Amino acid sequence: MSKSCSDSVGPESVVRRARSRATRLGRAIVVVAAVMPMLLAAGDVAEAATVRQGVAAFDRQNYVRASQIFIPFAERGDPAAQTYLGIMFETGRGVPQNYTEAAMWYRRAAEQGDSLAQYSLGLLYDRGLGVPQDIVEASKWLNLAVAAAPPRAREARVRIRDAVTSKMTRGEIAQARLRALEWVPSRER
Repeated sequence: MSKSCSDSVGPESVVRRARSRATRLGRAIVVVAAVMPMLLAAGDVAEAATVRQGVAAFDRQNYVRASQIFIPFAERGDPAAQTYLGIMFETGRGVPQNYTEAAMWYRRAAEQGDSLAQYSLGLLYDRGLGVPQDIVEASKWLNLAVAAAPPRAREARVRIRDAVTSKMTRGEIAQARLRALEWVPSRER
């Protein structure tokens, strides 16, 4: 018993423990050294931590960079990022053109009350791009987009909404207005 007590506090045991700690520390340093280049390479994307930076990249026509920034925000429910991704998928900027993806992102943002997404989704329904062509659903989203439009966009949106409405029967117009009146925004977050 006295031998095991002396082993646990003796100089050899202190050296063994120090070597063990040094070995663990050395392994940690090797792991950090191996992972560091990957972290630094990902740093460009990690630095772009705001939707505003994504918008700036989009405005500079750096669409690939913008999509890298917008995707995580959009997946977490940010309506502005979702709308920009919808635009990018609709136009094929920075991502492959895909109307179904565009409609999905627009819908997620539109359901949260983003008026540009509502407008864009309405246009997709009018044309049947990425969604089944549905004039009533198109009119619903366009009505909502006009109601929430910023002053500069209001007149243009009214013209488009009215052009779509001109293709509708009275019953379809009433149905679209009822859907718009019943609609309630819902946050994803």
